[in-house]
Amino acid sequence: MAKTNFDFLEALQMIANEKGIAVDTLLDSLANALVAAYKRRPGAAEEAVVTIEPDTGEIRVFGQELDEEGNVIREWDDTPKDFGRIAAQTAKQVMLQRIREAERDLKYEEYVGREGDIVTGIIQQSDNRYTLLDLGKVEALLPQQEQVPFERYEHGARVKAYIVEVRKTSKGPQIVVSRTHPGLIKRLFELEVPEINSGIVEIKAAAREPGHRTKIAVWSNDPNVDPVGACVGARGARVRMITNELRGEKVDIVPFSEDPAEFVQRALQPAKVKEVRLDPESGAATVIVDDYQLSLAIGKEGQNARLAARLTGWRIDIKSESEIDAEEGGYIQEWAEGEWIDNGSGELIWHPAEGGEEISASDYGADRQQEQE
Repeated sequence: MAKTNFDFLEALQMIANEKGIAVDTLLDSLANALVAAYKRRPGAAEEAVVTIEPDTGEIRVFGQELDEEGNVIREWDDTPKDFGRIAAQTAKQVMLQRIREAERDLKYEEYVGREGDIVTGIIQQSDNRYTLLDLGKVEALLPQQEQVPFERYEHGARVKAYIVEVRKTSKGPQIVVSRTHPGLIKRLFELEVPEINSGIVEIKAAAREPGHRTKIAVWSNDPNVDPVGACVGARGARVRMITNELRGEKVDIVPFSEDPAEFVQRALQPAKVKEVRLDPESGAATVIVDDYQLSLAIGKEGQNARLAARLTGWRIDIKSESEIDAEEGGYIQEWAEGEWIDNGSGELIWHPAEGGEEISASDYGADRQQEQE
């Protein structure tokens, strides 16, 4: 039996090393299981303890007599002659169970407190309720409400996601991740922009409409570092990596300002703002733009204005010069109706509704500046 026990201890040590479980933990679990096995035998003592000698693997059972307060008043060796066979059977069951429990605990400990981190997973099964991501040791749950509308999750594809919750269950940790959370944008920029990761550049605010557009406001703690340039990268390489990960979602990067009016003005980029009037009591910001800039400032279906409001925390009302003149009884400037169209290379071109000369946003801004001077 001694040799068998030595083999048993060696196997125990191998399991402990491989699974990252303490040998003492495995021995305690086995001892408790052996007590239960002993008590099922005829003539077993009502109270008993099992000891396992850690050096030799020798297993002994001691029957106990307790007083009314639970103190041991008598103890005797009551190890059955065939207890080695029972121990071997019990050990196998206990080891498997304890290994499963310990692995679940280790996986939970690895991820608990990691809410807000970013993980990379491989897409597994997907249905109309959720998508499973294989993170390696565990699976993460990507619920439908955390998925980007119209974003396809093809089996075997690799995606990054944001941890929103880590739950402890009887089957192990349940990690809930998101592709829509604004925090995903921040973490992606930390991965791609060393200046953000080191703290030189900060993301002060972020607003996102998943799958469509994101605006972030950045600030530099070093006057020699341009925060927008650091995030964009050489020839747009850094922001392009993030856009690719977000599968084409556009990202606007604007410089943060502690001056609320200036911050609102910057948040409405690429539109050029003439004036911002703030009402601190109501939290409203009236933004005045050239008639020509109105549709650009508002954005498609109001998206630019909506994101700017979320980014700054101000309720933004955008008005053209004509509207302001009409309200104040002044001269109403005539302007052509039309729409802004991307020319395919990222530049916006104004197309008059009734025909006429087309003009780029940058050329128009320069013309207006000369007029005002």
